Amino acid sequence: MLSRPKPGESEVDLLRFQSQFLATGAAPAVQLVKKGSRGGGNTNLDQPLLQDHRDVVTLDNLPDSPPALVPAPPKRARPSPGCPLPENEDPEERLNRHDQHITAVLTKIIERDTSSVAVNLPVPSGVAFPPVFHRSQERQGKSATSGKRSIFAQEIAAKRTSETSVPPVREVSTPDPPDGAASCEALTPREQGSQLPWGSCGFQGPHLVTGKGLGSKNAEQEAQTIHEENIAKLHAMAPEEILREQQQLLAQLDPSLVAFLRSPRHTHEQAGEKTTEEQRPGGPSVEVTGEEPIVPTFASKPRQEEDLDPRAPALALPVTPDKEWVHMDTVELEKLHWTQDLPPLRKKRTQERMQARFNLQGELLAPDVDLPTHLGLHHHGEEAERAGYSLQELFHLTRSQVSQQRALALHVLAQVISRAQAGEFGDRLVGSVLRLLLDAGFLFLLRFSLDDRVDGVIAAAVRALRALLVAPGDEELLDSTFSWYRGALVFPLMPSQEDEDDEDEDEEPPAEKIKRKSPEQGNRPPSDLARHDVIKGLLATNLLPRLRYLLEVTCPAPSVVLDILAVLIRLARHSLESATRVLECPRLIETVVREFLPTSWYPMRAGPAPSLHRVPCAAAMKLLRVLASAGRNIAARLLSSFDLRSRLSRFLAEAPQEMALPLEEAEALSSEAFRLWAVAASYGQGAELYRELYPVLMRALQAVPEELSTQPARPLSMQRIASLLTLLAQLTLATSSTTPEPSSDSAGASVSATPSSITWTQVSGLQPLVEPCLRQTLKLLPRPEMWQALGPVPTACLLFLDAYYQAWSQQPSLCPGDWLQDMERLSESLLLPLLHTPTLGSLWDSLGSCSPLCNPQFCVRAPEALPSLVSLGSTGGRLSLSLAGSASPFPFLTALLCLFNTLARIHKGLCDQLAAILAAPGLQNYFLQCLAPMAAPHFTPFSAWALRHEYHLQYLALILAQKAATVQPDLAINTALHHSLVLALLSRLLPGSEHLAHELLLSCVFRLEFLPERTSGGLEAADFSDRLSLGNNKDSGCGRGALLAQACQDLPSIRSCYLTHCSLARASLLASQASYRGELQRVPGLLLPVPKEPLLPTDWPFLPLIHLYHQAADTSLGLPPADTIGTALRALQWVLVLESWRPQALWAVPPAARLARLMCVFLVDTELFRETPVQHLVATLLARLCQPQVLLDLKLDCPLPGLASFPDLYASFLEHFEAVSYGDHLFGALVLLPLQRRFSVTLRLALFGEHVGALRALGLPLTQVSFPLSQLPVSLECYTEPPEDNLALLQLYFQALVTGALCPRWCPVLYAVAMAHVNSFIFSQDPKSSEEVKAARRSMLQKTWLLADEGLRHHLLHYKLPNSALPEGFELYPQLPPLRQQYLQQLTSGMLQNGVSKA
Repeated sequence: MLSRPKPGESEVDLLRFQSQFLATGAAPAVQLVKKGSRGGGNTNLDQPLLQDHRDVVTLDNLPDSPPALVPAPPKRARPSPGCPLPENEDPEERLNRHDQHITAVLTKIIERDTSSVAVNLPVPSGVAFPPVFHRSQERQGKSATSGKRSIFAQEIAAKRTSETSVPPVREVSTPDPPDGAASCEALTPREQGSQLPWGSCGFQGPHLVTGKGLGSKNAEQEAQTIHEENIAKLHAMAPEEILREQQQLLAQLDPSLVAFLRSPRHTHEQAGEKTTEEQRPGGPSVEVTGEEPIVPTFASKPRQEEDLDPRAPALALPVTPDKEWVHMDTVELEKLHWTQDLPPLRKKRTQERMQARFNLQGELLAPDVDLPTHLGLHHHGEEAERAGYSLQELFHLTRSQVSQQRALALHVLAQVISRAQAGEFGDRLVGSVLRLLLDAGFLFLLRFSLDDRVDGVIAAAVRALRALLVAPGDEELLDSTFSWYRGALVFPLMPSQEDEDDEDEDEEPPAEKIKRKSPEQGNRPPSDLARHDVIKGLLATNLLPRLRYLLEVTCPAPSVVLDILAVLIRLARHSLESATRVLECPRLIETVVREFLPTSWYPMRAGPAPSLHRVPCAAAMKLLRVLASAGRNIAARLLSSFDLRSRLSRFLAEAPQEMALPLEEAEALSSEAFRLWAVAASYGQGAELYRELYPVLMRALQAVPEELSTQPARPLSMQRIASLLTLLAQLTLATSSTTPEPSSDSAGASVSATPSSITWTQVSGLQPLVEPCLRQTLKLLPRPEMWQALGPVPTACLLFLDAYYQAWSQQPSLCPGDWLQDMERLSESLLLPLLHTPTLGSLWDSLGSCSPLCNPQFCVRAPEALPSLVSLGSTGGRLSLSLAGSASPFPFLTALLCLFNTLARIHKGLCDQLAAILAAPGLQNYFLQCLAPMAAPHFTPFSAWALRHEYHLQYLALILAQKAATVQPDLAINTALHHSLVLALLSRLLPGSEHLAHELLLSCVFRLEFLPERTSGGLEAADFSDRLSLGNNKDSGCGRGALLAQACQDLPSIRSCYLTHCSLARASLLASQASYRGELQRVPGLLLPVPKEPLLPTDWPFLPLIHLYHQAADTSLGLPPADTIGTALRALQWVLVLESWRPQALWAVPPAARLARLMCVFLVDTELFRETPVQHLVATLLARLCQPQVLLDLKLDCPLPGLASFPDLYASFLEHFEAVSYGDHLFGALVLLPLQRRFSVTLRLALFGEHVGALRALGLPLTQVSFPLSQLPVSLECYTEPPEDNLALLQLYFQALVTGALCPRWCPVLYAVAMAHVNSFIFSQDPKSSEEVKAARRSMLQKTWLLADEGLRHHLLHYKLPNSALPEGFELYPQLPPLRQQYLQQLTSGMLQNGVSKA
C-alpha cells in the first residue's frame, strides 16, 4: 500500500511518491469529472428557500478548494460546428438568456444579523475642537484592551464611553468556557499528561462556535446544538481514542491555525468583549508559554495577574514591573525570564560531551565552575546557568549591530585561537578549534570585519587575523636561527600540492612557474581555495589592497600596525607567488617604506608610542627582508625601486644607542637592516654599499668584544652581532664569485653574472678582528649559562672564518703558501687545543638528547595544526634540550665541522689532525642512535626544518670522515659505521639538499675505503655462512664470497650506474650547488622547495631495476633498453653488497617489496634472466630472502611501496613464465615462493584456475640437482600446513590431479602439495562443515575410489606425511588406518547399494 505524503516532506519526496504511484498503475482515489457548460447550470431551482427574512443562497456544486488565481490563456471565440451562431441575434439578449444568478458562483451566503447591534451616535461637545491633553494624562482611564491603537484614539474612545448615557447592549453569548475545555488539539503534550480532555471544571459552553453572526432566533440554539453533539461524541470515546484523534487533528490542521488557537491572544480577544470598563486599568492577561499549565478563567471573573491558579508557578522577578514605565503597558512575562535568578549549576560530573565555553580572555571554563554574574559571562540563551560564551554565541555577536559587541566577540575569538595554538586546551576539547572555526567560515568573517567602519572592530579583526595566520614562536625561531649554517634558507610555509606539481615542473625556472597559472586555479572561488590553502583563499579576497588602505588612510594604532605587518610577513613566507603579489600590490610597499622606514623622525621616548607612522619600525624592515629572501629578482627590485640603499645607510650609520628610538627597537631595527643586507649580499647584490659603510662596519666590529664582555648579555645585542658577522661572511664570499662559471641551462643563463664590486683587499682585514671575538667566546664554553647567553655569536664567528678561508683560497693572484701557513697557525693555536677540552666532549654527548631524529616526540604535530595552514608549531620544538633550544649543541658543532671540512679540503696535511674530532665518544654514540631501528619522526613542517639542520651536521661529519679515509686509509676508524650512516642519510635528505645527495653518491656511498669487510675476512665469512644455513657445498667460484669480491671490483661501474638512475632534477641540483658552494651569482632565492617527501625513496638501491621494468613496459616495439644486462648486473651486485654487509640499509624495504623488485628482472625481457651472472646473483639474493628470520616478515597482503597490487604483478609474472620460462628452475622458484599456505588464496587460484598450463613447466625438484638453485628454497611444510579450506581451490587441485595436468614428473613440488591437501580434505571428519562441503567431500572420495589410475588412487588414499627427502615428496601408509578404512567401506558400500537399486 502506498503511503500518503506527510507534513514536512520536501518536493523530492513528493516526486518520489508520484513515480511510485505511476509505476504501480493503481487507480486514483479521486476522479476528475468535467463540469457542464456555463449556460446549463445544475442549480436546483425547486429547492425551498429558508424561512427567513434574509437573502439565503445555496449551491451544491461549489468546489471545496478555491479556484486557481493564475489567469487562463486567452481564447478566441469560435463557434462550434454543430451550433452556428444566429446572424441577427442581439448580443445583450443572448447574454441575458444564458446568464444565471449569483448562485452559479457562491452558495450558502447568510446575511449578518445587525438588528441587535447598538448604534452609537457622536457625543455633542461644547467646544469646537477636543481639549488638548498631555502624555501624563495618558495612563488615566486607559482601557485594558487598547491594543496597538494610537494615544489619541485611545483617549477619544475612553471619553466617548464615559460620557455616553446609553450603555452598550452586550452580546448574547454563553459564558466563556475554561481554557482547558476549549479543544483537545490545543493542548500541549505536557498538558495532556496532567489534564484530561474534559477537565475537572466540566463543559460550560461552546468555545470556538459562539453563534456570532446568526440571527437572534436560532443563534443560541444552533450553537448549543453543536456544543451538545461535541460533548456527546467526547463522552462516547475512550481517553485513548481522544488522544489519538487529537494527534490526528494536529497533524491535519494548519500549524498556524493550531498556534492561533493555542495562543492566549485568541482567548483575550474573546474575553475582552465580555469585560466591562470597571476592570482595573493596566492589568492585561498573563501570557504563558506552552510549557506552563493552562489556567481556566471565566467571563464573570476578569483575567488578572492576581487571579492565577495557585498551582501555576509564578515568575519570581527581582523587580516588580510598574505600569508607569515606558513600554510596560503590556507585561510580557516570557520576555522577562532572563531577569530571574539563574537555575542551579549542575555539579555532578557527566560523561556526555558539553559545549565549550570561554571567558573574555579566551580561557576555557570548566563545566562546573561557578562564577559571579557581575563578570558579564551569563548573557546567553542556552545553558543559562553556565558562565562563558560558546563559539556559536561569539559568532552571533560578531554580526551584532552594536560595534562594541562585534569588537568584543572578535577579541575573544582571537584570544581563543592564540591559546589553542599555544596548546593550552590540550585534550580537554574534542576536535580542533581552528578546524571548527575555518569550517564555519571564520576566515571570511574576518575579511568582512576588515571592511567595517568602526576602528575598534577593524583592530579586533586584524588581531584575530594575526592570531589565526601567525603561529606563536615561528618568527622568533626563524630569526634566532638566521645566522646558523644555511639558516637563511627556509622552506615555504605552504601546503604541499602533489596533484598539481609533477616532475616536469621541477625543470622550469621559478619566474616561469609564477607566470604559468592554470585557468582552473584562477577561476576557483575563494572558499574553495581556502579549503586547501588559507593564504591563497585570503589573497583571492583582495586582502592586500584593504591592508594597504588601512595603513595609508586610516592610520591605525601602533598595535594594529604591528599586527598588519606580521600578517604581511606571514603572507610573504607562504611562497614566491605570494611574495610577488605582496610586492606588486599598488602602493603597499611604498606606504610601508614611506611611513615606517623614514630617514628622519622625531625622537621617541621610552614607553608606548602614540603612533608608528613616520617612525622607523623593525617589523617593516623585516617584511622587506622576508620579501627579498623569496628571490633574487624581488631583492633587486627592492634595492632599486624603493631606495633601500639610502635607508640601510641611515639605519646602520648610527649605533643603536645613538638612535632617537627605544634601545630594544633600535637594536631590532639594526639587526634587521644587517639581515636585509646579508640577504641581498647572498645574491651578490648591494656590494657597493660596502665601500660607503666600511668605516661603520669596522667601528661596529671593533665594539663587539666590549659588548661580549657585558654581563648579562642582552639577547637582542647578541642577535645584532651575529647578523653583522653573517653579513661580513656573505660579503667575503662575494670576492670569490667575481668570475662565475658559464652555464648552458636555462636557469643559469637567466641569472645575471655581473661581477662583484668587492675585492679581496677590502675584506682581508676582517679576519684579525673576528678571530679575537671567537677566542673570547670560547673562553665561556666551560660556563654553560654564559655560553648559552651568547646565542648564535660563536656559530657566526666560525662560519665567517670558513667563508674567509674559502674565499682566500680562490684568489688566483695570491700565494698559496700564505693561506696554508695561516691555516696551520689557526689549527695549532685554536682548533686543535679545542678538540681536547672536556667541555667540547659534553657538547658531543648532548647530541642524542637534542636530536629530533633520535627523539621523535620533538616532531609530534601540534593539536591545532591544519594541512591548509602550515606553521612550524611543534609540541616539543622549543624545549631547552632540543635542536632549536638554548642548550642545543647543533649550531656550534655544525659550524665547527664546516670549518674543519674547508681547512681539510684546502690543506690536505691538516686532514688527519682535524679528523680526530670524529673519534669523540659522544659522536660515535650519536651515530649508533641514528642507526638504531626506531620509529621515524612524523613528517611535519617543523620536523622538515629541524631534520634539515641535523642532516647538515651528519653530512659534514661524513664528508670529513671520507677525506680522512682517502688520505690515510690505514688509520681510518669506524668506516663501517660511517658507511651505514651514509646509506641512511642518503634516503633521508629532503628537497633543497640535492647537492648533498649528489656528493654522497659521488664520494661516499661507493667508496672502497668504507667497505672494510673486503679485506677483513668478509668474503670468506659469507661463504661459510651460506654453507651453514643452506647445508650444501657449492662451487667456491660461484659462491656469495666470489660474487661480493667481483662487486667490490666493479664499484666504479656501479657508481656510474646509480648516478645515472638516481639523478635529481637538474634545475634543483644547480640551485642547491650554487647555494652550498657559495656561487652567489647563481643563487635563485633563499626559499627551498616544498618538502613533500625525501629526495630518494627508501628502496633506492632497486631504482635501476625499476627503471628497466618501466622502460620495457613503455617500449612499443618490445625491444629491451640499451645496456640492459649491465644495468641489471650492477644493480644486483650492489643489492647483494647491502644484503650481506649493510642489511640495516634495507630495513625500510619490506621483504615483499624486495621480492617484487627481483621479479622485475624476469619481466624486463625474455633473455635477461638466462644470463649466468644474473642467474647467480638472483639465486643468491633469493636464498637470502628465504632465510627463516626473513621469511617470517614476508607479507604479501600488505600495501607495498611503489606497487599497486601484488596479485596483479603475480598474474603478469605467471603469464610471462608460461610464455618464456621453458622450465627455468630459478624462474619457477620465484613462482612457487608466493604459493605458500599462509599467503592469500588468490595467488594459488590464479595459478590453478587461470594459468594451469604453467604447471607443466614448474619442474623445480625437491632435492638438489644443479646450480644456481638446486632445490625448493623453503621447506615443503610451508605449503602443506595448515590444511587448505578453500573449496574452489580444493576442487581445482583434484581436477588438476585427475586430468593429469599435475603430475610428479612435471611439477613434483605442487604435486606433493595438492596430494596433501586433497587427502586431508576427503578424510576430514569435521562436524561443523556445511552441507555443501560434506557433499563435495563425499563426491571427491567417491571419484577417487573409482579412479582408473591405480597409482594416483593409491597416492590419494594412502598419503601420510610430506617428506622432501623421498622422490615423491611424501610418505604413504602401507595400509589405511582403521578409521579411514571403515569410512571408506561405508561410502563404497553405499555406492554399491545405490548401483544395485538403480539396476
